[in-house]
Amino acid sequence: MTPKICPKVAVIGAGFMGRAMIWQAAKFSLLDCVAAYDINIDTLGAFLIENGLKYTQVHSLKEMNRAILSGSLAICSDIKLILEYKDIDAVIDASSAILDAAVFCADVLKNGKHLIMLNAEADLMFGAYFTEIAKKNNVVYTSCDGDQYGVLKRIIEEIKPWGFQVVMAGNIKGFLNRYANEQSIAEEAQKRGLNHKMCASYTDGTKLNVEMALIANSEGYVAKYKGMLGPRAHRVTDVFTSFNLEKLWADRIPCVDYLLGAEPGGGVYVIGYCEEKFQKELLYYYKMGKGPFYLFYRPYHLCHLECTKTVLDAVLEKKVLMQPKRQMMTNVFAYAKKDLQVGELLDGPGGFTCYGLIENMVDQERKEGFPICLTDGVRIKRAIKKDEKILLSEVEIDSTRIDYNIYSKYKLGEAEFTRRSAAS
Repeated sequence: MTPKICPKVAVIGAGFMGRAMIWQAAKFSLLDCVAAYDINIDTLGAFLIENGLKYTQVHSLKEMNRAILSGSLAICSDIKLILEYKDIDAVIDASSAILDAAVFCADVLKNGKHLIMLNAEADLMFGAYFTEIAKKNNVVYTSCDGDQYGVLKRIIEEIKPWGFQVVMAGNIKGFLNRYANEQSIAEEAQKRGLNHKMCASYTDGTKLNVEMALIANSEGYVAKYKGMLGPRAHRVTDVFTSFNLEKLWADRIPCVDYLLGAEPGGGVYVIGYCEEKFQKELLYYYKMGKGPFYLFYRPYHLCHLECTKTVLDAVLEKKVLMQPKRQMMTNVFAYAKKDLQVGELLDGPGGFTCYGLIENMVDQERKEGFPICLTDGVRIKRAIKKDEKILLSEVEIDSTRIDYNIYSKYKLGEAEFTRRSAAS
């Protein structure tokens, strides 16, 4: 159904996903992408020319308004123009920024624009903070459909009303090398048109762990194993033999995990549970197996295509697809990719120094890990062996860093933070 209103959107970050969103909106979408920001403005311009898209580079709000009114995509290297331009309904953060995103995403919401996150790392770290600001400004902040966690959310929304309890939300990963870095993965990244560091984050498993932490924090799930179990499998249907589902479900707490190397390669899956005799008979008739565990899966996820519905829902219906609960159930903590020396500078997700593994927040009380999404530009205070966990107490924290301060306030939920602050 064609909406009565075609929302005006802006894209922050014109990398792999940002360019795809801009192109999709220009060619086929129900969205009107009117503006885009990127630090590499010349690269963005070259992409637009190559794909026959009309654009105007702008340097002021007046120039932006003139370009948009003429039907031209306004592109800029000054993010304030996106934030301050009034006639934008929603902003899609498709950047890979983390620290900077803590500021500009908050400003998007404070300026009365809906915020749709395709930036999983900032989404994970600051989701509760953005949710609070969105409520205060009567706008929507939401994670995006199309990436694995958004597709999982859709499946969960579908099967719960059918009477299934969710046992596991699962991802499917093709290849894993914990020690990949932006140099070792450069050739593969080049072939795929990906940022080298982001590609390394995919390869070393950090991105996977971030994605699964997002769905866990949205739904109140846990990771039953540090970094998840991730058994190697042939097909997604091998999930029944790859996991001991009876054991995993014994505590009736849903979990997140993944299959390694299984087909369909771009898919996700959910394990549902039903022990109703009559329902099991019907499901057996429908070739779903004998139960009580049932597999529901999607063989694909299509970020730039499925993002459109998230934006339409946010703008036209003020509907949220996915937000974190008030308390973080899980986070992704840094582990050393190599032996690290005293004073060595960490370099963030996909870098040379560390990879990330999902863990439950409840397990961090005695020896709290340091979130990998905060590691860029942080120094360590002791030598750390390869594959050893990097603890919060072992890094030098700049007390003025806004990303760490936001995380510290919201990681436990605001009520718990306030209680602990009062007690100290």
